Amino acid sequence: MPDWILLIIKLVYTASVVWMAAYGLACLALVLLYHFGRKTRPMRTLKASQKDLPAVTIQLPVYNESQLMRRLLNRIAALEYPRDRLQVQVLDDSTDDTPRILEHWVSQIRGKGLEIGIIHREDRRGFKAGALRNGLSTATGELIAIFDADFAPPKNWLLRATAAFDDPRVGCVQTRWGFSNAQSSPLTRAIALSLNGHFLIEQAARSNHHLMLGFNGTAGMWRRACIEDAGGWQDDTLTEDLDLSYRAQLRGWRIRFLPDIVVPSLLPDQLDAFKKQQYRWAKGSMQTARKIYPGLMRAKIPETTRLMGLIHLGGYAASLCMLLSFLALIPLGLYAPAFFRLFPFTVISSLGPPLLYLSARSKDFPTLPSRLAALAQLILIGYGISLNNAIAVLDGLVSRDVGEFVRTPKTKRSRARKDMVQPNLRRKADPMAIAELALALIAIMAIDLLSTRLGCGIVPWLMLYAGGYGYMASGIFSESIILPSSQPAHVSARQRVPR
Repeated sequence: MPDWILLIIKLVYTASVVWMAAYGLACLALVLLYHFGRKTRPMRTLKASQKDLPAVTIQLPVYNESQLMRRLLNRIAALEYPRDRLQVQVLDDSTDDTPRILEHWVSQIRGKGLEIGIIHREDRRGFKAGALRNGLSTATGELIAIFDADFAPPKNWLLRATAAFDDPRVGCVQTRWGFSNAQSSPLTRAIALSLNGHFLIEQAARSNHHLMLGFNGTAGMWRRACIEDAGGWQDDTLTEDLDLSYRAQLRGWRIRFLPDIVVPSLLPDQLDAFKKQQYRWAKGSMQTARKIYPGLMRAKIPETTRLMGLIHLGGYAASLCMLLSFLALIPLGLYAPAFFRLFPFTVISSLGPPLLYLSARSKDFPTLPSRLAALAQLILIGYGISLNNAIAVLDGLVSRDVGEFVRTPKTKRSRARKDMVQPNLRRKADPMAIAELALALIAIMAIDLLSTRLGCGIVPWLMLYAGGYGYMASGIFSESIILPSSQPAHVSARQRVPR
């Protein structure tokens, strides 16, 4: 191999390992801040008889999710809050029969004295950000709460979340996601553990120590003045929530996370849906990083806050680094095996993500063995989804096309039967699964090629890649064969929408 090619491979591998190490050390720092730092104080519940309760608008963005919306609307109608200070907006961008169904349910709720209206758009311009921005123009609330269709807030959510705005510097409040179907399959258990780590450890540590954190798009509330001061909802990224969060914090507003307020939700229970969700999050995060990095570098904030913000926004780049380091492994192992001795520090940094997830104790994972079992599945998924997320990262960094906001398909199963109430997207094998299967075979071949040159220590790492990619490919192929193929009306309408 020519020396210049080998040099490029070394540089790519080094840059990938350094970024993964930085991400791992950031996770480790968050774990330490969570365990040894100050804790979030519990929020008191405001009394409904209080005369100074602020006016609240609840926005419910929906796109072809009629069955899920019924549960959400019932929960919204049951919220404890003075009706004369509460407005509900159903922001409907649906292209199927959801508008007709919503009219029936909304009319029933309206008859109970709740001010609720449907704002239907025909063109989905700006997707979710566009719907939120459009609704804000007629919102009457000082505070704006947002719930996606698969969430079910408890009765006292408004009274407890509103209390967190006692500090005028607080521009946004994020409450914790719970998961109604966390134990339905190994996949949902792994996703639940991952999100528990994000909320219980990462979000809590960032909030308690005034580090940059992101609004998660739902189950939260904004001060309207904060939205407007930060420039409003913008649709030039696929993660409008993360984008607005950073713009608001760079303007001096604070985001407060409340871990003791939990809102049940639904997790994607199929690999295809999970991969679509991860692709949107990864691409949108990198679009936001590209947009926010210049302002973050110029901001007059502590250097530790800046560094943690940079790593946070670029977190999904770790998937690209995982893929690049894997692809660089074979040529380096064959032509420069001594090069790997330069990276002993990665052992410490690699402990960060597992410790973050293992620290996330919840009712779904009350014991360490239960978290260890879910972590094993999560690690396999983490390696396997690196190709999907790496392509999304490159898409977000390079492409000037924002792309389509594809909602994550969720399913809701009745307790008495296993048949699905919410229709799924078309079951079609992802072409990426072929590439994942090829990568799994390459990892198996690499074990045979490199174990004698690099030692047996390389084998477990390559087995994780082989198992992860193989799991993703086989899971996607299985879903395309076992699950029924269907093409609901809303899928055929997923054409590009003029912005």
